[in-house]
Amino acid sequence: MSSTMRYKGYIGSVEFSESDGVFYGKVLGIHSLISYEGENAADLVADFHGAVDEYLAMCQEDGVAPETAYKGSFNVRITPQLHEKLAIYAQDQGISLNRLVEAALQAYKPLEGGVC
Repeated sequence: MSSTMRYKGYIGSVEFSESDGVFYGKVLGIHSLISYEGENAADLVADFHGAVDEYLAMCQEDGVAPETAYKGSFNVRITPQLHEKLAIYAQDQGISLNRLVEAALQAYKPLEGGVC
């Protein structure tokens, strides 16, 4: 069972409230709050799709670009000492620090098995 859903480029979480007996979730990776719920899986999916469609329609009506998630940039905070070592290593390798970090993340073993 997946804990996420995808629709029109958006990823939504899937949660269950035992006390309320309802599935619920929100769109991940954006600042706007887009939430949805349903009494069963089919209702949850339908409400997720409807919530995304409503968000996109509202953005179009307001003349603003909808937010997109996971644009490919994020901040990573590390110690100044590690930053220095990595920057020097990247320079010695003739690559950017961004490319070095990207290569390290791609080589990260849990990503190969789909765990992350």
